[in-house]
Amino acid sequence: MTVMISFWRKAFAILALGALVACGSSTTPTPRGAENVAVNRYLWAASLDVLSFLPLESADPFTGVITTGFGTPPGSNRAYRATVQVTDPAMDARALNLSLLTRNGPIALETQRAVEDAILARARQLRIADAAL
Repeated sequence: MTVMISFWRKAFAILALGALVACGSSTTPTPRGAENVAVNRYLWAASLDVLSFLPLESADPFTGVITTGFGTPPGSNRAYRATVQVTDPAMDARALNLSLLTRNGPIALETQRAVEDAILARARQLRIADAAL
C-alpha cells in the first residue's frame, strides 16, 4: 500500500512539474534596454582585438564596458590591466574611454594615447573592410 502511494505521489509531482513547464512562454523575456545596443560595433571589436593579449574578465556590449585582468604584452615584462568603455554609437574618439594600469599604478599618458590610437586605427580598418563587402 505504501509503495503504491509513493508511486502516485511521484507520478503526480512529475505531472505537476510538466504542467508548470507547459504554462510558460516559449520565448524568453527581453531585458529592459537590450532592444538596442548603444555602442559602436567597430570600436567594440577593435578594443577586444587590440587588447587580446590581456585576459578578459568581463565584456558587456549593452553598457559598452570591457574589463581585463593583468597581462603582459608580447616583448614586454610589465603587466597591464585595462578597462574600456565605448559610450556612443558614433565612431568617434570621444566615444572611447580607456584606462590602463600597471601593478604600480597609472601608466604614462603617451602609452595610453598610443593604445587609444591603435584601437581607433583598428576600428577604421574594420569599418573599411565592412564597407568593401
